[in-house]
Amino acid sequence: MEMRGGGGNVCSNGLVPPTTHMAASETMKAPLAAPRPLNGRTAIVTGSSRGIGRAVAAHLALLGAKVVVNYTSTGSQADLLADEINSTAPGSATTFRADVYDPTHVRSLFDAAEKAFGCPVSVLVNSAGVMDSAHSTIAETPVEEFDKIFSVNARGAFLCCREAANCLKRGGGGRIILLSSSLVGALKPTYGAYTASKAAVEMMTKILAKELKGTGITVNCVAPGPIATDLFFAGRSEEYVKNVIDACPMGRLGETEDVAPVVGFLATDASEGINGQVIRVNGGFV
Repeated sequence: MEMRGGGGNVCSNGLVPPTTHMAASETMKAPLAAPRPLNGRTAIVTGSSRGIGRAVAAHLALLGAKVVVNYTSTGSQADLLADEINSTAPGSATTFRADVYDPTHVRSLFDAAEKAFGCPVSVLVNSAGVMDSAHSTIAETPVEEFDKIFSVNARGAFLCCREAANCLKRGGGGRIILLSSSLVGALKPTYGAYTASKAAVEMMTKILAKELKGTGITVNCVAPGPIATDLFFAGRSEEYVKNVIDACPMGRLGETEDVAPVVGFLATDASEGINGQVIRVNGGFV
């Protein structure tokens, strides 16, 4: 675990859609009069040094939140994002290294967030996740790979939910937002372990929303479709990527900027009537 005061992805096959990997400084640009509905609230975004989590953290900062940028191994990218957020809103971002599958790390993450910004955490966005880059069938998936995927995706979501359920601010404004995948709806071969881990996340979302009745905390899940991130491109051929694009009614891969505003809305008071839901952001892919 490590806390540091306050990464743009390059895809392994070279396919980088021109508008996808915007620098956080571009994402942070906003009109001076832009609404800031999350002023005074602290948000933790796990797995936010790159990919979807990065875009979400930058967007929540634009909405006025104080943001903890969580990372595991990409500390330099986490620092870069925190610096860019702080350049436009000084003191609004810090970084913290924690493995979401470790209960001690998760507890320390929440403690550090409250200590850094002097108020209880209001928003948790659990974006940390891993995928089998070999895209094995269930019959060919090593037990070790299955355990790794479930450790981060399902156990990590559980530990973050458990801590948030005990620590999040009560009485209004508390938001737990988990990241799943539209693969839970698509049920495609060679994604068995990953899809199963995300199905577990969706079920936890629905049950926890009921268990937190009376607290003012809502629990929802955002399930992106194919998004142009390192996680999507890893181990994929150019032909595969083109086939996925052909299957998308929008004629393109999704972008992190398609997902971040949906998460941002769910983090605000305007979303209070939405609870225990899975929102698929996939352009009609499923």
